Amino acid sequence: MILRRTMLGAALAGAMALSLSPASAADLEQSSITLGVGGKPLLYYLPLTIAEQKGFFEEEGLDVAINDFGGGSKSLQALVGGSVDVVTGAYEHTIRMQAKNQDIRAVIELGRFPGIVLAVKKDLADQIKSPADLAGRKVGVTAPGSSTNFFVNYLMAKDGADPQQAAFIGVGAGLSAVAAMQQGEIEAISNLDPVISKLEADDDIVVLADSRTEAGTEAIFGASIPAAVVYMKNDFIEANPNTVQALVNSFKKALDWLATASPEEIAEVVPAEYHLGNEELYLRAVAASQETYSRTGIIPPEAMQASFDMLKQFDPELASAEFDLDRTFTDRFVTAAGN
Repeated sequence: MILRRTMLGAALAGAMALSLSPASAADLEQSSITLGVGGKPLLYYLPLTIAEQKGFFEEEGLDVAINDFGGGSKSLQALVGGSVDVVTGAYEHTIRMQAKNQDIRAVIELGRFPGIVLAVKKDLADQIKSPADLAGRKVGVTAPGSSTNFFVNYLMAKDGADPQQAAFIGVGAGLSAVAAMQQGEIEAISNLDPVISKLEADDDIVVLADSRTEAGTEAIFGASIPAAVVYMKNDFIEANPNTVQALVNSFKKALDWLATASPEEIAEVVPAEYHLGNEELYLRAVAASQETYSRTGIIPPEAMQASFDMLKQFDPELASAEFDLDRTFTDRFVTAAGN
C-alpha cells in the first residue's frame, strides 16, 4: 500500500484555514478523511487526481489522505475493514455489496463509460480471436475481483465461455502491467489508459473489446454503463452529510474542469510519472479517454440497470439476488453541489 497525502498538504494548512470562513470549516463533521483507490495513475480515476492537484479538496475544507491500492477490489476490502472512509472505485462494487446486505452507496458518478479495453498479445492474435478463446489463458487484470476482471468475465460469458476457466493475474495499473504483457507473463490484458495506449503505441497488442467511447460501450453492453464513482458506507453518509457534500463538491469541480480542459492542460496538472515516460503518448491517451467522464455526476436509472444486468450474466448469486437497486446511488449531494 502506498500512502499519498493531497498536494499542498501541511505547507498550505495555515493558508487554507485563512481562506475558509470559520463557519464553513466548523460545518464539517470531520475535515480529515481517508480515501482508497485502486490504480490512481489510471485515467479511469483522473477526476480524483484533478481534485487533488487543483486544490479542490482544500477549497472545501478537506484534508484527504489517499491510499493507492493495487486494484479496486483491494480498495473495497479496505472500506469494509474500516481502514478507509470512502473509495473512488467501480460502481459495480455497490451492486455486489447491496446484494450481500451491506449498505454501500455511490454519491457521485465520475465515469459514464468504463474505458476498459480487452486486448491480446499480438503474436497470439491468430489463436485468441474472441473472448471465448481466453479459456485456459493467462489474463492480466488490475487485481482479481476488480472491474477489469468483471469486464472479461462478462465478455467471456456473453460468448458462451466459462470465466472460471481463465487464469486471472493481478498486474496493477501502470508500468507493471505494461511489463507483464511485454515480458510474456500474460497472454491477454484487461486494463485502461494510459496502459492500453502505451501497449498500442509499442505495437504489442490487438484489441478485442474497447469501452472508451459511447459507441464502443453500447456495442459491448447494449447501453451505457457507469464506471468510476465515489462510494462509502451509508452509516458514514448519515453521520457526516456536510463532509460528504464537501467531498462531492470537490469531485464535481473536477468534472466541470475536465469538461473544458485540453489534453495539454490535463498533462500539466497530473504528476509527471503518470505519463509513463512519454508525454506525447499520454496526451493521446487523454484524448482517447475524455469522452468517458461524467457530464452531470448523476447515474441514470437505465445505466444502473444495465450494470446490474451485466453482472448477472456471470454471477449466479446476483442473478437470484433481491434488493433495491436505487440504494446503490444517491443523487442528493450532486444535486446540491455548487448551490
